Amino acid sequence: MLALRLTRAARLAVQLRRLLVASASAGTGFLLLCALGHALTHPDAPGASSLRLAWCAAPLAATVYLAVAVARADPGTRPRPGLSAIGLGPGRLMAVSATTTALSAALGSVAALLGFLYLRGDLTGAPVDGAVSGVLALGQRLPAPAVVTLLALVPAAASAAVALTLRPRAPRPAPSAGSRRYGRFGAYGWGAARETFGAYGRYGARLASASASAPASASASASASASASASASASASASASASASASASASASAQPAGGRPAGAAQADPSGALLTQASDTRPPATTNGDGAARDDTGPAPVTPRSHTTLLPWGIAVLTAGLAVETYAGDTATRDAAPSAGVLLGWALATLGLALAGPGLTHLCGRLLQAVRPGALRLLAGRVLMEESHRVGRPLGVVCAVASAAYAAAALHDADATDFGPLSVIGAVVVAGCTVATLLTAAVEAKHARTDTTDALLRLGAPPTTLRAAAALRAGALLAVFGPLTLVVAQLASLPLAR
Repeated sequence: MLALRLTRAARLAVQLRRLLVASASAGTGFLLLCALGHALTHPDAPGASSLRLAWCAAPLAATVYLAVAVARADPGTRPRPGLSAIGLGPGRLMAVSATTTALSAALGSVAALLGFLYLRGDLTGAPVDGAVSGVLALGQRLPAPAVVTLLALVPAAASAAVALTLRPRAPRPAPSAGSRRYGRFGAYGWGAARETFGAYGRYGARLASASASAPASASASASASASASASASASASASASASASASASASASAQPAGGRPAGAAQADPSGALLTQASDTRPPATTNGDGAARDDTGPAPVTPRSHTTLLPWGIAVLTAGLAVETYAGDTATRDAAPSAGVLLGWALATLGLALAGPGLTHLCGRLLQAVRPGALRLLAGRVLMEESHRVGRPLGVVCAVASAAYAAAALHDADATDFGPLSVIGAVVVAGCTVATLLTAAVEAKHARTDTTDALLRLGAPPTTLRAAAALRAGALLAVFGPLTLVVAQLASLPLAR
């Protein structure tokens, strides 16, 4: 009920994005039903029917990707302060987002079923003649379990993906720099901080290990001072030194093993102070009762690295192009694209999606190279900050554009006529990827609203912000445009032969 109320009370832009999800779900559901109709019409060709069903994975993945992007950009299901007190915590809002996505996708599946039944003539009594009549299973009864299973595939996959993406996550704290470990050659792992040359053998570098035996030596000195104070032949100076050592031993035994009192320095038996040059920990502040007070606040969150997946993306892209080349060489000239071509295209898309954030981050770095001005610096910083939002949609759009170029090259080389189902699939995939990119751009714009308002309050002219946006778009086009052409050319070579 809450999901229905939020859906009805959403703004116009949110409703349009949900309508896009419903339209994509309708197109994908119609293609799945056409694959079922082809299997019923041609029972002697299970391989061709299975291949049609396998190619439906592309619009299915694009629809799920669009549904996740729309759910992330929905302002009505974002966590807000105070909502947890009334039972609307992050987990409940995640469930609301998944339910809303399932409702939108289910609406599209119902529309696909109605359109399929209309073309079959079950609603009007007159079937439609044309190129799609061979996949409508005219004159045959549709199996209800198969229809329900295929139509429920899109809502179930979309809602599961939204729940997995928007699940509550605890922030990952940064590693503490207070406790230091000295990683020597051959030791397991590295220290918390990299040591300079000779730091392990520097004088006073291993005082932490020596301080671990402080309680034992302190208790021994305490017993020795007690016996010295009990003897009658001790002088006044010896009694004073014994009492001082007893008080020092008591304070040493009160502290935990391996540490030292706050603000106190270690000393050797001769009384010389021992300092450690590499110890950068500030002395702990204390309250009025002597207890230590922690002023560090919440643990800092580790910043996300956007370039670590770039080599993996390039490797997966290369593997996808190799698989597509091998599948194109082994296929016959008149046969339809095989499952190997689909697998290669899927690997290439995954590789570009993995490499997209890293390439966007590098675009931001290139904009700030060679003595940047205020405009280039602003554009580059924004690209580096938003690389995880717009990088992956850009990579997916690059892959779809490469596939479209390869399909156009194949059409020009073999004069192949694409049927209406292929056109529907291409429209669904291209529309979902472009809509996902635009949704990610809108989400990134809303995320930097505070920064934009701060710049405007400081006196930055709006033309500067628009020029920075144009510069970011030009830099992304300059990097991803040639990459799209190169990948498209490499993907179309084995198909055109």
